[in-house]
Amino acid sequence: MVYAEEKRLIKVNIRFALLVPAMKCTINRRAQFSASHRYWLPELSDVDNQAKFGRCTRAPGHGHNYELFVSMEGDLDEYGMVLNLSDVKKVIKQEVTEQLDFSYLNDVWPEFQIDRSGAGLPTTENIARVIWQRLAPHLPITNVQLFETSTLWADYQGNDMEAYLTISTHFSAAHRLALPTLTLEQNSEIYGLCARENGHGHNYHLEVTIKGKMDPRTGMIADLVEFQNAVKAHVVKPFDHTFLNKDIPYFAEVVPTAENIAVHIRDLLRQPIQEIGASLHKVKLIESPNNSAEVYCEEPAESNVEQAMKTPELAAV
Repeated sequence: MVYAEEKRLIKVNIRFALLVPAMKCTINRRAQFSASHRYWLPELSDVDNQAKFGRCTRAPGHGHNYELFVSMEGDLDEYGMVLNLSDVKKVIKQEVTEQLDFSYLNDVWPEFQIDRSGAGLPTTENIARVIWQRLAPHLPITNVQLFETSTLWADYQGNDMEAYLTISTHFSAAHRLALPTLTLEQNSEIYGLCARENGHGHNYHLEVTIKGKMDPRTGMIADLVEFQNAVKAHVVKPFDHTFLNKDIPYFAEVVPTAENIAVHIRDLLRQPIQEIGASLHKVKLIESPNNSAEVYCEEPAESNVEQAMKTPELAAV
């Protein structure tokens, strides 16, 4: 009787597999932990540590309420799941949050014990990397995203020492959407109320993401203060409390849509980010809760369509 039931279940599963094609899906799990850390390298003097890490050198350290997002990918099973989220929750708790919550990160894991060979400081990006290493044997992860604060987070995708670091900031500015070559009526047909002659304003929210390889000792892909200062100097200070069309020369002829502003910010930041030792990855500009634009700053991979249009090469026989 048991054998007959097993055969029936096998037939059901085979029928399901035939009817429902394999479908990749990404799922995300959120977790939290509170921990403290300190930036201090014993091979540097007090003066050099202070110059490099600023207030983060203060003993016994400082803390954060970290927010962790783990992304996983897989095929849907017959129950409509990639993974059982109860199992995912247990793994993340056992391998990460149970160990890190209410801990001093510099001591809790060997990877952050700076007196050990190969250890690095517990920066946001380095913590994300080590969390990946702890979870990868157990889960099909594709991205680990770790928020240190609401304005600073890192992403790690398993590429050796390569990571992404994002900061968010804001500026307030007015703009008018209108082409100078068109009449008010014509601009109003295109841009609606945004074409009104006296303009209107927004509290813009800006997210800038850089990419680079972490220094194995400092755990950083770039100096965070230099990163923040570059964005402040080249974007926030020049743009804040301005009428973009009149105060920013670029927008005298270019309509300051969210898209065009994001592109201009990308162009302004490319070189300064290179100068701090990283590459600009993405600029996201949130104009309002309903509107945002983002531009990637690296050369895109060649699309399949472009590849198909090339003259095919015959394989050697």
